[in-house]
Amino acid sequence: MKKEQRDILHEKIQDLISREDEKIEDLKNLTQPISPENAIGRISRMDAINNKSVNEAALRSSQNKLKKLKYALTQVYEDSFGSCAVCGQTIQEGRLMLMPESNKCIRCASR
Repeated sequence: MKKEQRDILHEKIQDLISREDEKIEDLKNLTQPISPENAIGRISRMDAINNKSVNEAALRSSQNKLKKLKYALTQVYEDSFGSCAVCGQTIQEGRLMLMPESNKCIRCASR
C-alpha cells in the first residue's frame, strides 16, 4: 500500500473515530436508567425498556468498533497493515476504505 493511500486511510480513520465518539455519547444518553414514573403506562414503560436494551446493544457495538478503529489508527503505517490476519493476503482497498478497522479479507471474514 502506498503512502498516499495510508495518509487517506489515516484521515478517514480519524474522522470515523470522532463520529463514533459522538454516536457513543448519544447512545449513553439513551441508555440512562428508566425511572418508574406513574405518568408512563405499562405498555409505554415496556416499550421504553425494550428501546433501552436495543440502545445498549448499539452502544456495545459502537464501543467495540471504536476500539478497533483506534487500533487501526496505530497500525496504518505498519507494513503488516492491509494484510489479512488469517491468510496473509492483501485486503482489498475498497474494503479498507469502507471498513478500515477490518483485519480480514472478504473471503476469511465470510467464513
